Amino acid sequence: MKKQDAKKGLADKSAAELQTELEALLKEQFGLRMQAATQQLTNTAKLKDVRRGIARARTLIHQKAAQGKAA
Repeated sequence: MKKQDAKKGLADKSAAELQTELEALLKEQFGLRMQAATQQLTNTAKLKDVRRGIARARTLIHQKAAQGKAA
């Protein structure tokens, strides 16, 4: 249920808001990768969740751009 709510929340955002969300996720991914490299990361599943969130945001950005060109 939690992931479905996150998907719906992203779909309601504008392209600019999605871009800000994407930047935040990329920064979080970088921090998690640094923690993993220094053996400080305890929840390794978080990397997978963030990576999928990035993919969701990028997909929605591209879909909204395609809708804008088609309209």
